[in-house]
Amino acid sequence: MRIKLDENLPVECKADLQMLGHDVHMIEDERLSGHDDQQIWRAAQNEKRFLITQDLDFSDLRRYAPGQHSGILLLRLKWPSRARLASRIEAIFRVEPVETWTGCFAVATEQKVRVRRIPSN
Repeated sequence: MRIKLDENLPVECKADLQMLGHDVHMIEDERLSGHDDQQIWRAAQNEKRFLITQDLDFSDLRRYAPGQHSGILLLRLKWPSRARLASRIEAIFRVEPVETWTGCFAVATEQKVRVRRIPSN
């Protein structure tokens, strides 16, 4: 899976996801740190990358409707320490069928993952 990690996630996530076979870019690697959300979004979409973030600005389903993008995973942990974030992301990518999430909008908490898929006609 082609993934872009937002700057609000630990750098350790990159190595963890790469070890699981994913092609991972970080915002910092591309000198996009501090850029506005729309620049981050355009970069992810231009590269057809699944965006992983904690940024609630990406939670608006009217703006980021499933099927209109390459996919989003929004992490919503109660206590999002670097270790907890890295552990949760790794667990999700080991257990969940993430390869089916292209174009989907997913939200993950400590206990569950909710995936909104492309509407079927």
